[in-house]
Amino acid sequence: MSGGAPRPDLAAARANWRRSPLPFGPRLRLALRNNWRKLRARAGCCGDYGQPGC
Repeated sequence: MSGGAPRPDLAAARANWRRSPLPFGPRLRLALRNNWRKLRARAGCCGDYGQPGC
C-alpha cells in the first residue's frame, strides 16, 4: 500500500488529542465526529490529519 493515508496508530491518536488547542467539550465532539466518518467510510482515517479522532 504505497501513497495511501497513514494507518491508525494509538500513539498518534493520543498525540493528536494532547496537541489540540480546543477545550475538552469541542475536542471530544470533534473526535466523535471524525471517528464516525471513519466508521461510515470503513476507512483508517477521516481525512482531517492532526485532528482528535483521526
